[in-house]
Amino acid sequence: MSTLRSLFNKQYNESLEKGIEKSKKSFFSKLTTSIVGKSEVDADLLDELEEILISADVGVNTTLKIINQIEARIAKEKYVSSNDLVSVLREEILNIIPTQSRIQENIFKDKLSNKPYVVMVIGVNGAGKTTSIGKLAYKFSNGGKKVVLGAADTFRAGAIEQLQTWATRTNSLIVAKNAGSDPAAVTYEALELGKKENADIIFIDTAGRLHNNINLMNELSKIKKVMGKVIDDAPHETLLILDGTSGQNTLNQAKKFMEVINVDSLAITKLDGTAKGGAILGICDELKIPLKYIGVGEKIEELQIFDKESFINSFFAN
Repeated sequence: MSTLRSLFNKQYNESLEKGIEKSKKSFFSKLTTSIVGKSEVDADLLDELEEILISADVGVNTTLKIINQIEARIAKEKYVSSNDLVSVLREEILNIIPTQSRIQENIFKDKLSNKPYVVMVIGVNGAGKTTSIGKLAYKFSNGGKKVVLGAADTFRAGAIEQLQTWATRTNSLIVAKNAGSDPAAVTYEALELGKKENADIIFIDTAGRLHNNINLMNELSKIKKVMGKVIDDAPHETLLILDGTSGQNTLNQAKKFMEVINVDSLAITKLDGTAKGGAILGICDELKIPLKYIGVGEKIEELQIFDKESFINSFFAN
């Protein structure tokens, strides 16, 4: 992951710790308080831990899975002190998060042998979809990659204008039409432009008015079919953007999208503005989809590659 990481901020851990500070305080302070003065892990302490995880928006199913794993550890190892509980909990949380895929490195290796690499970006309005595309375009462009943006969220004039601004700012090529235009036509032209210009990566922004709007979902399927006609196997990646401030509510949104389109990777934004960072655990556990990016602030460098060990280490750091 080092090649892609080099395109992102150098102050990775510092930015991460600052970005999840609210979630960390909410979770870690409660955990510390619960184990003070306890000599062993008993049923009462596990009940307290269960409440802490649920209050951190981890989700009931994932919380119970973690608690059951800890109980199994206690039964197997015969004795786990309250002091050991933190390290045991950390290990079990790490096991909950799926191992990251190699998709990031592939962008720079084998996938680019058949470039352009096409990323279809989906998600509900307000999740930070268009902004995330802009930040990714900035990072790839700064890394020497030729980027094309497709403004296929034609239902919102604001989204088109926003993406045009990002294209100028990041020195990216863009295909944009008037609001109300056919999103599939915009997508077609964007991919044709990417082929003509020998682009490295294409990001297609899509509409996200309502995650349960059947017409919108049908539109996404249509866009995907058009992509495959222009570039073989496109989209090579479908990236779902989720709003971190919504906590466990994002699961329902994600599942609606997954009913109609295959999702390859996730990005969770706005973690700096919420104490619900624990929702990442439930989302990763239940969806079984690699979490690729996290947004821990408004600055460009604060859209980061998700590294589960760095994230959990920051979460548990004193």
